[in-house]
Formats: sequence, structure tokens, C-alpha cells
Amino acid sequence: MPARKIMVVDDSPTERLVLADLLTRNGYVVVTAESGEQAIALARQELPDLILMDVVMPGVNGFQATRTISREEATRHIPIIMCTSKDQATDKIWGMRQGAQDYLVKPADPAELLAKLASIG
Repeated sequence: MPARKIMVVDDSPTERLVLADLLTRNGYVVVTAESGEQAIALARQELPDLILMDVVMPGVNGFQATRTISREEATRHIPIIMCTSKDQATDKIWGMRQGAQDYLVKPADPAELLAKLASIG
């Protein structure tokens, strides 16, 4: 079943808007969260088909939120793609160890992002 409902998690209103607009124009239903805490709560409530997770956020960061979501019984089935400005190989490895299925460096190329969504969904 392809991913249809995607949660975009980013503390930047601009990033949320850009990603939400791209996804909506391509037929996805979008839910947004502005923090790791909100992402965890919305993942439990909305059960999105996929999550695009920023890393650098105040409070619970994206690595911590990914770890929580990927280990909880109710949400562990939700694929997570880290979408962040952190571009070091160690960041990617750490993100994957926390439970992410993939890792994109911002600014994400729209075609690459849509291809990843299609392949994971």
C-alpha cells in the first residue's frame, strides 16, 4: 500500500510549508508537527503512513523522536525518513540506528524526495 498520509516534522514554519505544499500537490495528505514531542503524540493519534523528520529542534530532537516512534508498539510500523541539514556520515548512521529507514539532506531535491516516498511506500 503506498504512503498516502505523511507527517512533516520540522521546527521551521517555512520548511513545513514547502514540504507540505510539495506533498499536497503530489496527492499526499499532510499532517505537520513543529517539535519532537508533538511528532510523538501525533504519530500515536494520526498513524501516518510515513514521517519526514527533521533532526535539529528544541526539546526532543528528531533522533530522540525517531527512537521513540520506532520502538513503540503502536507506531513502530511507520517508516521514518530523516530530512535534515545535518550532512555528516555519522549523523546518517546515528539516524538509521535510531530507526530511520532513510536519510535526506536539506534542501531536499523534490524529485529525489518523491522517489524515496514511492519506494518506501
